[in-house]
Amino acid sequence: MTDKDAVLKEKVEHSGLFDFAGFYSFAHSWFKEQKYGVNEKKYSEKVKGNARDLRIEWAATKAISDYFKIELDITFEVWGMTEVEVEIDGEKKKMNKGTIGAEIKGTLVKDYDSKWETSPQWRFLREIYNKYLIPARVNSMKGKVEDDVRSFKEELKSFLDLIGKR
Repeated sequence: MTDKDAVLKEKVEHSGLFDFAGFYSFAHSWFKEQKYGVNEKKYSEKVKGNARDLRIEWAATKAISDYFKIELDITFEVWGMTEVEVEIDGEKKKMNKGTIGAEIKGTLVKDYDSKWETSPQWRFLREIYNKYLIPARVNSMKGKVEDDVRSFKEELKSFLDLIGKR
């Protein structure tokens, strides 16, 4: 069984104007640039009159060595999203109005291929390895998880602020 350490959870929320399609593709391209694999685990949509509520769950993973892997669980939620037409630089453009939020949970996975799980002796040695031989390396890897979570959060926040203030 792999050993997982929850490292950090961050949230970002924005109310007002936003471009949902642009937001979605921006988030996906950020993960691609950072060499993450992204899996959309869930997509649900509820229509209430002319407004929509969305919930999207992603799992993003990146191996950073043969022993460590970063897992980010992202939940995007949109409440009361409606389509509006706005004028930007003299041109009419369709945008969305409502509240959009994202929750990002970062986890460090050790022994993600379960190579140390073949016998009780190997599991014991893995505990010794984690506890006494590589604690500084584990802390360094946790720092990478924190950096990625915070960086993604700040990028999303900047994107929403930039688009919303047009």
